[in-house]
Amino acid sequence: MRQRLRRIIRKELIQALRDPRMRSMLFLPPIIQLLIFGYAASLDIDNARIAWMDQDRTPESRELLSEFEGSRRFILAGLPDNERSMQLMMDRGQVDAVIRVLPGFGRDVKRGRTTSVQVLVDGTNSNTASIVSGYATACVQRYASRAAEHARNGMLVESSQEAGGPVKIAAPQISSRTRVWFNPDLKSRNYFIPGVIVNIITLVTLSLTAMAIVREKEIGTMEQLMVTPIRPTELIIGKTLPFVLVGVWDMLLVMGAALLVFHIPFRGNFWLLFGSTLLFLLSSLGAGLFISTVSRTQQQAMMATSLFFQPFFMLSGFTFPVRNMPTLAQWLTFLNPVRYFMEIVRGVFLQGSGIDALWPQMAALAIFGVTILGLSVSRFHKQLE
Repeated sequence: MRQRLRRIIRKELIQALRDPRMRSMLFLPPIIQLLIFGYAASLDIDNARIAWMDQDRTPESRELLSEFEGSRRFILAGLPDNERSMQLMMDRGQVDAVIRVLPGFGRDVKRGRTTSVQVLVDGTNSNTASIVSGYATACVQRYASRAAEHARNGMLVESSQEAGGPVKIAAPQISSRTRVWFNPDLKSRNYFIPGVIVNIITLVTLSLTAMAIVREKEIGTMEQLMVTPIRPTELIIGKTLPFVLVGVWDMLLVMGAALLVFHIPFRGNFWLLFGSTLLFLLSSLGAGLFISTVSRTQQQAMMATSLFFQPFFMLSGFTFPVRNMPTLAQWLTFLNPVRYFMEIVRGVFLQGSGIDALWPQMAALAIFGVTILGLSVSRFHKQLE
């Protein structure tokens, strides 16, 4: 048995590395996705373009402008002086936001009155609009706090002069300090790249398993395998085990690039991630084996792979948090093994979670893996007989 199994595995590895299409599947997807999600796909907004429309032109408004310029989050892209030019800049997409200081701003600040600053944000991209709006609000709040402190000091000096001596004014002070856990720099790269490991393993193992078995049917060698002394169980193991090695290879490749090239923090246990990967491979290989039983050509297998992969991907929480999905979609994610593996990978990478926190996800992967692989093997076994 060992000899027969060893020869099947050797045959599959040689055939996978010899076929240009199969060989490209081993290397191109990891490289392409790493480049895209490491460099191009970023939700970070570090250089938001703003237009400054100052209708007050006082020292107070210029001080507010210096707050925006000193934040390192904004680039001053224009100084419109009327409504038409401001609207034209927004329509052409030249700026992400317009900060509009209304007349009387400086006067109201001096007198301690309530005043406002208008922030017009381009809402074409809702994520960018939300981030830019938050940055602008933070700048205005910092200026307001400084102005309130200045006014309070002025009142204190005035009261001291009237009383002919120092006067103490008891005023409550609230200090807000924010500490970000797990991703202190708030880099979207740290969030996306661990998820690339999940997508790569899913796509590559699903595609290769389905096409490798269908290829035998398409070229007519499946009948030859069936008349050999190889048992159906040995054939299934020999066909799927090489792609376990492929999945582990892709995991190590993407993980190495994440640590060495993109400097993604890794706070968890490697062996926990490795064991979870093996559990997840049960589901992905089982799904690929199922696709092979319902497909007659490699083209059909590729189309079926896309049909399976897209819902897995969209409902995994890779880009869109599960809690933000509609209720029905959230319930459907519980039937998606990719979701559980995504939570494990990000938990191990960013949060340093251990088995005490991730055991529910690992148990779900084990249940899904055994069920999917068992059903697929049963169907494939019947076809061989």
